[in-house]
Amino acid sequence: MTERRYSEDEVAAIFRAATEGAESQGVPGEHADGITLRDLQAIAREVGISPMAAERAARALEHPSAPAVSRTLLGLPLAVERTVALPRALTDLEWERLVTELRQVFGARGTLRAHGSLREWSNGNLHALHEPTSTGGGYQLRLATMKGNARASVAAGALTLGLSAMSGIIVAAQGTLAQAGPGLVVLAIGGAALIANGALRLPSWARRRRQQMDAIAERLTAATQDDHGATLSLDPPDVDPAR
Repeated sequence: MTERRYSEDEVAAIFRAATEGAESQGVPGEHADGITLRDLQAIAREVGISPMAAERAARALEHPSAPAVSRTLLGLPLAVERTVALPRALTDLEWERLVTELRQVFGARGTLRAHGSLREWSNGNLHALHEPTSTGGGYQLRLATMKGNARASVAAGALTLGLSAMSGIIVAAQGTLAQAGPGLVVLAIGGAALIANGALRLPSWARRRRQQMDAIAERLTAATQDDHGATLSLDPPDVDPAR
């Protein structure tokens, strides 16, 4: 099998990723036709970059992960999803450590399910699914969560506002708007409060969830791409009470 060769642009991207934004040192002229992973590691060592970091960055180039995406409600993020491409299936021990980290990060025990190579950890609207990809024989981890109580609060608020508006039209037609007015105002204020309660906390909630998912994805990618036995590192519990 022909060994993979990286172009000059790919090498520059790998070195940028390996040094977290530092300028690439470039590729020596004798490698103009592309360099192998072993050559890349040798160059990294010469310029003071960790060969292991260069290897992880190169493999990340082969298995890019999708960024976290959000579904919206009234233009505000209601759900957050993150897909992490994996070069191989997680071992039993890696999956158990991942579940431990999920429980600590999200402050939830959750429920485990397994069917063949499919593995799932879930807690309410929060899910982590380890599964084979539809093509290429690879694997992926899908993280997804939704702020379900926010949608319920916004829906209840919208319904309350709608009822107050309809009631206002009816009582106005009957000529009793003056008497019913104070009650309709209270009803409208209650509806607006329900909408605000559900919507205003969504941006900070979604931002926090994206940060948590990105951190898990980064550690998981490093663990599965490291041939030297690296395992998932567990940070102290970081619980967001607004689940």
